[in-house]
Amino acid sequence: MSRLPAFATALAGLILGVVVILVLAAATLEADSRETGPGIAPVTDADFYDDGRPSSAKVALGQALFFDKLLSGNRNIACATCHHPRHASTDQVSLGLGTGASGLGLERTAGANQPVFGRVPRNSPALFNRGAREFATMFHDGRVEQDANGTWPSGFWTPAREQLPAGLDNVLAAQAMFPVLSSVEMAGHKGENEIADAVAANRLNEAWNLLAARLRTVPAYVALFRDAYREIATAEDISFVHAANAIAAFEATAFRADASPFDRYLRSGDTSVLGTPAERGMQLFYGKAGCSSCHSGPFQTDQAFHAVAMPQIGPGKGDGADESYWQETGFPVRLEDRGRYRVTYDSADLYKFRTPSLRNVELTGPWGHAGAYASLEAVVRHMLDPVASLDAYAIDQAILATPEAVIAISGSGATLRFDPVNPARLGDYRKRDGWVQATPALRGAIAAANELPSRALGDDEIDDLIAFLKALTDPTSRELDHLVPAAVPSGLPVAD
Repeated sequence: MSRLPAFATALAGLILGVVVILVLAAATLEADSRETGPGIAPVTDADFYDDGRPSSAKVALGQALFFDKLLSGNRNIACATCHHPRHASTDQVSLGLGTGASGLGLERTAGANQPVFGRVPRNSPALFNRGAREFATMFHDGRVEQDANGTWPSGFWTPAREQLPAGLDNVLAAQAMFPVLSSVEMAGHKGENEIADAVAANRLNEAWNLLAARLRTVPAYVALFRDAYREIATAEDISFVHAANAIAAFEATAFRADASPFDRYLRSGDTSVLGTPAERGMQLFYGKAGCSSCHSGPFQTDQAFHAVAMPQIGPGKGDGADESYWQETGFPVRLEDRGRYRVTYDSADLYKFRTPSLRNVELTGPWGHAGAYASLEAVVRHMLDPVASLDAYAIDQAILATPEAVIAISGSGATLRFDPVNPARLGDYRKRDGWVQATPALRGAIAAANELPSRALGDDEIDDLIAFLKALTDPTSRELDHLVPAAVPSGLPVAD
């Protein structure tokens, strides 16, 4: 009897086994590739509000409002002052100077006749891609967010709670309701104007209505509002909700950024569009460096909150019970900023801040919730060893304008006083910039909350990682001066 059939059967089995092994090996390699590559779909119009095509009339209205100082209590600052196109939708300083100062960015100053409250306590966040639907929270601590449980009539969890009116298009529009209420940013302080007075008394709807009343008196604005909204027949129909919706529509359109080399790679699958260093950096980002554990998804953010031992500089948010600065200087303030904890009051959220999107990150420094780092390399190195970086941090890494005159608040309740700080005491006042960082107990609390493990990368690998971060830059975002209007309907100087 021939042994050939048995041999053929064995050979076929052997071949089949080899094929199975090869298939499994290929699957394993593919899985490994997914672990070290982005594995995400490219961004499309459907990822944005209005499918990326908001009403042009609403956008035109929002552009005018964004640059108009009429929306500030003292008519001296606009949204664009801290989110200027020329500065990549930020102000390019660590902590800006709000109402009372003049100029833009590092050139913004507060002279003897222009006192300010001091620094805005957090870094001005970039606006790129904030019109994408996945951005469900706003601000570094997420204090404005979508209300999934339907708790508030407005549809959003915010510091205004039940005072926030209904009718806002999205969370980006809800965010636009709040800078105009901030005494240090746009409203001014009690006694300066009626809007600031309403805010100081927690009459938030009154403050928004007063701003809307200003808009109703400008014929050019009435025409723009009527073009943008069918329901507006007369000036009396204009509300600040309409204004916020328009500002959001402008921001979503003007600062959309999804034409970077990384986007071209996602759409084509061709890694050569990145360049060799950036391609190596991408493998590190989604692999060994562990960046994508938080910076995930199409916009490189998990939209969550994490404690990463980022240095705290500046005036903070008045958190905690530490009175060491008060005892040292006589200025009765506390200087901590406890981040997400301020919203949830959950101790697990101490010193957590929202994962920032990394789109256009090359353009949007200084980095960190307080703008502690002015160098992209420095912030990358911080994320590789947060606690060591925090302990070694020196405030000269920040970019801070020096105000010549600042206002101190004294008293309480109805007897609050707002007076310029005596020039002889400015030195003590300025100590707040680095107080938390220089105080071991306060700095130690930030370090103790850190949740990032340290990772070792060589200098060449860090260079490659930075090359990838630069591949996230949309080239059209490098020059945005075309967004600045020549004039605004109020006739006030344009924030330029």
